[in-house]
Formats: sequence, C-alpha cells, structure tokens
Amino acid sequence: MEKYIYSLEMKVRDYECDIQGVVNNANYQHYMEHARHEFLESLGVSFGKLHDEGIDLMVSKITIEYKRPLHGSDRFAVRINMQRKGAKLVILQDIYNLADGNLATKGEVEVICLRNGRLTRGEIFEELLGGYIADKEVY
Repeated sequence: MEKYIYSLEMKVRDYECDIQGVVNNANYQHYMEHARHEFLESLGVSFGKLHDEGIDLMVSKITIEYKRPLHGSDRFAVRINMQRKGAKLVILQDIYNLADGNLATKGEVEVICLRNGRLTRGEIFEELLGGYIADKEVY
C-alpha cells in the first residue's frame, strides 16, 4: 500500500448510486474535492480567507481512472499525496473500498494559483503546504 499524507473516510449514500447500484462516476470527483478541502481545513487553510487576500487556488485539470465500483453504503477512504509540476500542484488521490482494501479509483488533480487575477509560479504551494509536497514523484 502507498504511503499517504492524508486520508478521509466516508460512506456512500444511496442517492449517489445509479440504476445499476454503483456510485455514479461524477460522485468520485465530489469525494476527491471534499477530501482536498478537508485536508486544507485540517491545516488551517481557508479558501475564503485566501480569496479575500487575492489568492485563488483553481483546478486546471482532473484525470480519473475507475478501477472497481463502489456501491451503496460502502465505506471508503480518499487518500492524498502531492507533488509539484512546474507552476502546478499535482494532487494524487486514491479511493479505497475499506471492506476489501481494493483500489476503486485513481485521480490526478492539477491545481494552479492566481494572485490578484494573475497566474503565479505556484510559490504559494510551498508557503501553505511545503512540508507535505513530495520532493519526487510518489505515484
């Protein structure tokens, strides 16, 4: 199993499933976004406060690989690693089914930073998350 810097456990709600009884593909992105926000909150980072300071962290690209479906009431964990790629922060997110330990989904989220509406070189990522960003590729 990979080493992760953060993990958030959740449970599939029935309304997140489609007629086949599996989690609708769009909900995996919701799970990943919720885990990223919870991770930042755990560090005391507030999107609202950053925005008020003229700093906006924005998703520029998301790639999701679906491996095994989750079903209603499944308990799962979204696990996070991070690395830099030029001006971007790449957040690597895996979702595991806690019942069997199987990987359900792999996600890669690229984030950019705007300061007062202008694209930055991403220096804010080190300011906010320096100790959590991998020095090398972790995936």
